[in-house]
Amino acid sequence: MARLLAIGLVAGVFSALFGVGGGIIIVPLLVALVGFDGRRATGTSLAAIGITAAAGALAYWLHGDLKVGSAALVGLPAAVGAVAGVALQQRLQTRTLTFGFSLVLAAVGIRLLV
Repeated sequence: MARLLAIGLVAGVFSALFGVGGGIIIVPLLVALVGFDGRRATGTSLAAIGITAAAGALAYWLHGDLKVGSAALVGLPAAVGAVAGVALQQRLQTRTLTFGFSLVLAAVGIRLLV
């Protein structure tokens, strides 16, 4: 339980600072520290992201830094994409998902450094 709380705290800080925290922070930590498989880590992460995003969005809104219309224009298609992504994920092997996710994280890390 302490590990889950720590993962949540780290994800919340990263989410507020950089706009990331869900998949990039929570999924690898759930796999490495808690022993979740990729599918369970992803599903758990998405549920946690909903809570994190709501709290963060409210805080930014209170500071006048939220464009609700723009958020809806990005968020609604993203919701459709999430449903499609889950359908695709259920057809792929866990090993394939883990490898693909690792490649994405590595590519993003390299891009940020260059």
